[in-house]
Amino acid sequence: MSQKHLKEAFISNLNGTSLWEISAGLSLGPLCLLCRGLLLILYYLRYGKPLSSRKYNLLLDFLVLVSPLLFSCTVLSPVILFVPATIAAFCAGIFSKIYSQRKHETRVPFRQMVKDFQKTALDAEYIPAITVFRVYVNVLTSVCILAVDFPQYPRRYAKAETYGTGVMDFGVGAYIFGNALVCPEVRQKSHATQPKFSNLPRQFFSVWPLIFLGVGRLLSIKSIEYHEHTSEYGVHWNFFFTLAFVRLVASLLLAIFPKNKSWLIAVNLAVLYQLILNTTSLKTFILHGSNGRDTRVGFLNANREGLLSLFGYLAIYMASVQVGLWLLKCRSSVRGWIEAVRSLLLTVLVLFLLLQVSQAYVDPVSRRMANLSYCLWVVAHCLAFFISFVVTDLTLVFTKLLVKGSSVPCCWNVVKPPGTSKNRETEVVPTGREGKLPHACLISAINKNQLLFFLLANVMTGAVNILIDTIHSKTAFTLCILHLYMFFNCLIMHMLHARNIVLKFW
Repeated sequence: MSQKHLKEAFISNLNGTSLWEISAGLSLGPLCLLCRGLLLILYYLRYGKPLSSRKYNLLLDFLVLVSPLLFSCTVLSPVILFVPATIAAFCAGIFSKIYSQRKHETRVPFRQMVKDFQKTALDAEYIPAITVFRVYVNVLTSVCILAVDFPQYPRRYAKAETYGTGVMDFGVGAYIFGNALVCPEVRQKSHATQPKFSNLPRQFFSVWPLIFLGVGRLLSIKSIEYHEHTSEYGVHWNFFFTLAFVRLVASLLLAIFPKNKSWLIAVNLAVLYQLILNTTSLKTFILHGSNGRDTRVGFLNANREGLLSLFGYLAIYMASVQVGLWLLKCRSSVRGWIEAVRSLLLTVLVLFLLLQVSQAYVDPVSRRMANLSYCLWVVAHCLAFFISFVVTDLTLVFTKLLVKGSSVPCCWNVVKPPGTSKNRETEVVPTGREGKLPHACLISAINKNQLLFFLLANVMTGAVNILIDTIHSKTAFTLCILHLYMFFNCLIMHMLHARNIVLKFW
């Protein structure tokens, strides 16, 4: 068997893992973010100044935010359920140290501190959890697309063949969800009076890089005979095309229908698509082709998974638009966001209950078809992932109030701390939100060039696979390669960010 066929077999016929294991893995991101923030606050408490060195900031961010993800999806995967507990215990230890060493002027009863904390005013125009969510989805995706080619990456984390929930199955849907959270229709002010189709030309213009990248990936894979998993998207289709077409069709739908009803469009799309799958021969066509023997003759047969899964991805996108619109409602206090978290938790609970019903009585989760169960699963887990970042931010805000003057990049700015008199409010207005000044922060750096980061990850993944026999790599070598790959990618983003460079051609 050739190397190409070996690698294709290595990522084929897999069944995924449990939702509990995926949840445990996803909890690492928020916990690592919390750990990084607490370490920065502790540093300020000890030395009386923030960590200002860009070099040390990059090193800290990589070691705390990225490296644990690499270990958790390789050598630590057998004990993945214990890794979050270990990090949480370490964070609790740091918080306890900060709480016990805080200055005397902040030593008030804990109950009173909590009451004051709930009244704290936040910067209503910037929601750091959205930025962090999108960046972490990108980072997780970048880690997995290379790690999956090494034997140390558990096969249960890879994309399931037909039915199942793998980590990489979630990553595809989460990428769609994250894009919709910041689409032009969400960011457009509700009171702004613009023509209905004003966003369409902008979206047509903005997706050309995705189509260009999709064509480039197709040509490069075919020309060098790179290994590919045909049942993912088909013979010619790929994720870049999916993302481009979903964005275009979603913009058209949002131009026709009220955007605050996008959840209705999402429900109708997902349910109608599932009904067609169950009542017609469409499911058989997707899984086995028009002749029932997995034929790939003709464009539709060749790319049936990529083309027909667009309906499911479009439903996820529209649901995320509704979430984005709801999140951007003005919430200017900690209390407002605590109430928002409660509402989101209730939504997540309902979605997971619907997921159980759907899997039991309709169809199991299938990324290959992007069916109803897959849509429910992706939206539910994305909301849970987002909630965990909001809770992390609120925890860091509380900790920053214990140590006056401390700051954490990509965390909420406190507009008015509790107990601040009206005549002093102007003194505590933040100097600027993320994006106005280049913070020495890896999350901000990746956020500025997200598409470039994803493109670099794809190119470097291809280069590693061409140069290295990944299937037979030893553990130490695998960890070394994965760390070098991610560090080089992060270093490029860091250097661009330090010079305030955004590589965007549209």
